[in-house]
Amino acid sequence: MSPSPSQDPGQLQPRATGPLRRVRKHILRLLGLLCVWGLVHLAVVCIDGCTDEARAADVAVVLGNHVSNAGEPSRRLQLRLDRAHALWLAGLVPRIIVSGGQDPGSPHEAEVMKQYLVARGVPADRIVEDRGGINTHATARFVAGWLRARGERSAIAVSQYYHVTRTKLALRRFGVDATGAHADLELELREPWSLLREVVGFYAYLFKDYDHGGSDRAP
Repeated sequence: MSPSPSQDPGQLQPRATGPLRRVRKHILRLLGLLCVWGLVHLAVVCIDGCTDEARAADVAVVLGNHVSNAGEPSRRLQLRLDRAHALWLAGLVPRIIVSGGQDPGSPHEAEVMKQYLVARGVPADRIVEDRGGINTHATARFVAGWLRARGERSAIAVSQYYHVTRTKLALRRFGVDATGAHADLELELREPWSLLREVVGFYAYLFKDYDHGGSDRAP
């Protein structure tokens, strides 16, 4: 006896693929929502990072970046240092913390940053070196402890616009009254990657565990 049309195995295929279509539809909707959320967050990062609050603080904090083997700060680091220098000239900060790490074979970022500022007229005793600033979290921890030891609590985070929001978040999570000042805008080929990294990094820092005891590296 031949199978009836209702028993044709080929007719079972739509029933099998129906749930798969629904799963694919949900996945596409989720991806769409994530894309929209990412674009909104990018807009917030750009607007917030480019919105400087022109108010005085106890210190400006310059986040480190690459320096050459010859001891020359990268262009983006120069822009950060120039912004901190402008804040100091305007009388908005009495001191500047330069925070960075060290690449193999090159001078320490904090040392090069200090030399750059001193060459432009900032007194050496107005500059604090943090040689343990290997990342934004480590810098924020040092700054919080350094300020707390002096009964102070406000800082201006100085970096490229896309980095300001995450830096302020880290400082605030350590109890610092943080505002931001972005370096002069110079677009780079790596700009899209830098922006994407900051979106991911923001949530990594948002849910990070913070030790509010301050920094044992603070003098």
